[in-house]
Amino acid sequence: MFQDFEGQVAVVTGASRGIGYQVAKELGSRGAHVIAIARTVGGLEELDDDIKAAGGQSATLVPVDLTDYDALDRLGAAIYERWKKLDILVGNAGQLGVLAPLGHISPKDFDKVMGTNVTANWRLIRSLDPLLRQSPAGRAVFLTSHHAREATPFWGLQSISKAALEAMVRTYAHETEKTALRVNLFDPGPVRTGLRAKAMPGEDPDKLPQPAEIVPDLLTMLGSDVTATGHLFDRSRGTLAAL
Repeated sequence: MFQDFEGQVAVVTGASRGIGYQVAKELGSRGAHVIAIARTVGGLEELDDDIKAAGGQSATLVPVDLTDYDALDRLGAAIYERWKKLDILVGNAGQLGVLAPLGHISPKDFDKVMGTNVTANWRLIRSLDPLLRQSPAGRAVFLTSHHAREATPFWGLQSISKAALEAMVRTYAHETEKTALRVNLFDPGPVRTGLRAKAMPGEDPDKLPQPAEIVPDLLTMLGSDVTATGHLFDRSRGTLAAL
């Protein structure tokens, strides 16, 4: 097994299932110490078991809702106290919300999606940016969706929140472009996840890639040899382009 992330510290959100689980598992098995964040304790414990079974070290499990913003502030302080730096941030967690015309979306649903997809990632940047800058090769990748650029009817919550996320990540990349930190976006395309099944219940899941199949492309965005920043990797099209 490659140990190309040995000695690195990585935060992965949404790590109890789907893409986040598989990314965290692979990072851990390849030498990184994974700080896994998710709401589901059982999924996090299973992840820890899988990482150790693959020869990795125990993960740090953080069972918390990302909209507990005070907890995200404490996370940055705790990482600094123990490791003094952070090498990798994978902003994977997201909310789908409801598929509905804009005028039919409730304020509660709107705030919930924006809170997870946008505000939580901003709070993570706010809390972890000083630590990422302490790494000799800090890497931050945030997962997005083509809905951000296509404004698909009835997918307004995804379109609005992911467009805001992309603007924020581009801004962050520009602000840090003269540092060693590289900040990028990753669009995995359709993947066989619970979120996808909820959005597209009539779709044949067997025609979709499994989350583990996405991981190799995502890991390339986290390597110390990455020079691009402020770019989007669109896996469905196989393209990497500046935004």
